[in-house]
Amino acid sequence: MRPALSLRDISFSAIVAGFVAVLVGYTSSAAIIFQAAAAAGASPIQIGGWLSMLGLGMGITSLGLSLYYRTPILTAWSTPGAALLVTSLPGTPLNEAIGVFIFASGLILLCGVTGLFARLMNHIPQAISAAMLAGILLRFGLDAFASLQINFSLSAGMCLVYLFTRRYLPRYGIVLTLLAGLIIAALQGNIHFTQQTLSFAKPEFIAPHFTLSTLLGIGIPFFVVTMASQNAPGIATLKAGGYDVPTSPLMSWTALTALVLAPFGGFTVCIAAITAAICMGPDVHPDPKRRYMAAVAAGGFYLLAGVFGGTIGMLFSALPVTLIHTIAGLALLGTIAGSLQRALQDDKQRDAAVITFLITASGLTLLNVGAAFWGLIGGVLAYAIFSLPRRKMP
Repeated sequence: MRPALSLRDISFSAIVAGFVAVLVGYTSSAAIIFQAAAAAGASPIQIGGWLSMLGLGMGITSLGLSLYYRTPILTAWSTPGAALLVTSLPGTPLNEAIGVFIFASGLILLCGVTGLFARLMNHIPQAISAAMLAGILLRFGLDAFASLQINFSLSAGMCLVYLFTRRYLPRYGIVLTLLAGLIIAALQGNIHFTQQTLSFAKPEFIAPHFTLSTLLGIGIPFFVVTMASQNAPGIATLKAGGYDVPTSPLMSWTALTALVLAPFGGFTVCIAAITAAICMGPDVHPDPKRRYMAAVAAGGFYLLAGVFGGTIGMLFSALPVTLIHTIAGLALLGTIAGSLQRALQDDKQRDAAVITFLITASGLTLLNVGAAFWGLIGGVLAYAIFSLPRRKMP
């Protein structure tokens, strides 16, 4: 039975966590979305419409799924999939690119409806999921402190505010740290807004065209990369956070949303991993059952970003990179610590979890599939081998 919705679950820290999640999502990969759309031959106006559809799709699914399951379920575009499109779509007609989006979303929907993906994910031990999440987030933690050599005043000031607020005002640590970062960056003159005004980018319907060569050459790899490098880590992130949510409905609803939006440029809607982890940390709320409001808030910000298309992304890009890296790393510290604790607490799974963590943190890419997937494969393989019965000595 789902817990009842209560207005008491809404908190300022949850709203800020949702904002930080959307901020990190847009600033970390919006440029790749621009490149992928341009590679497909989309005009600047069409690119704005694509970003509008993506924002609306992520906003609706994040709000709907989080409120229904009372769980911080955040959705996102497939950044690994977009990176694949950047290199695969040049020379492909725009209509065929839309056909690829519909084809891949249809395959993901099939995985959700049949329950195949859910059955595969159920065989992954929790320690492996937690280790994979820690490996994904490690880079963000390292970047937070590596930023000290880029802009020492900004990064060090934010770190000091974070430490003191975590000691005396833990509920508002990230809020006050973000505020301090904005003040310091403004005093340094490092916030550069463009003259672009807020405007709605009207989506344009593009009739799909299907060819066997593009579906096999681009559609299948795009489907595999999206499932392996985005949806699998996203589901594993929920498991690592202690949230037992049925996988198949999540796959089905996100894929169906992407399928509807694909002719307008909404090339994918997936389960988020990194930004979702921001909404699951202890800074959001001490009670894990009330952290879903952070994802609800993020859904609201995604809707706002969708209404104004690419303009919101431009506004986010006005902030210095050091501020983004620092606030993301600090916001994820609690999640990184919790993931490492869960990954290493079981002696029987510890070695496999460490292998998962190291492979995922290495950042390797094999067959155009990212390190998170190979971390899961390596960890599950190691766990299976370590679980084999030993031959009794005569």
